[in-house]
Amino acid sequence: MSQLTTHVLDTALGRPAVGVPVALDSWVADAWVPVGSGVTDADGRARSLAPDAVAPGRYRFTFDTAAYFAATGQAAFHPEVAVVFDVVDDSHYHVPLLLSPFAYSTYRGS
Repeated sequence: MSQLTTHVLDTALGRPAVGVPVALDSWVADAWVPVGSGVTDADGRARSLAPDAVAPGRYRFTFDTAAYFAATGQAAFHPEVAVVFDVVDDSHYHVPLLLSPFAYSTYRGS
C-alpha cells in the first residue's frame, strides 16, 4: 500500500465520488513537481498515486471537482480542491475529501 492515500465521498449524494481526477505533487526547490495521478474508482479511492514510500516534505492532492460535477450533472462552486500537507515521518497519510457542490472538508484519516 502506498504511504499516501486518498478517497472522495460525495456528501450531497451520500456515496463515493466516482471518476474524480486526482493529481499528487511534491514541493521541490520552490516548485510543484508531479508525483502521480489517477481517477477515483467505484469506492471513491484513487489508488497508486504515489510510490509505496515517499520522502518527508510538502505534498499536494489536487482534485478536479469541475470534471466530477459536470459528469454527475451538478452545478458547483469549487472547480478544483487543492489539499496541501506535510509528511514528517514514514507513517501512513490518508487524506479523505468530503465533497458537496458548494463546500468541502478534509482531514488526516487512518
